[in-house]
Amino acid sequence: MAPIKISYVVSFSSQDPKYPAENLLSEDGIQPWLGCPKKHSRQLSVELQLERASPIGYVDIGNNGCAFLQIEVGRSSWTCDQPYLTLVPTVTLMTPADSKLDQNRYGVRMFKEGKD
Repeated sequence: MAPIKISYVVSFSSQDPKYPAENLLSEDGIQPWLGCPKKHSRQLSVELQLERASPIGYVDIGNNGCAFLQIEVGRSSWTCDQPYLTLVPTVTLMTPADSKLDQNRYGVRMFKEGKD
């Protein structure tokens, strides 16, 4: 299955001016999205719009210092009160020891149906 293009960033909770959420749209290299350094939020979120409705067979996630990740999906045609569905339940990308020692901050994980 060919990769599905992300059309645009619908919303985000925080961003560093040097590393905005729009970096997630970059196709010409690795461009991180980072939270604002002045806001010490423990949780960041971003809502992305895909170019078309598509079945999702797998998701590759590049990590840049994120300890936990959860992926939820929905459709733009859904009513505002309909909750998203969990595609990838909360998973650990960094151990507490890695976080404290500032190790293993970068990596890529593939999540696909029936496996993580």
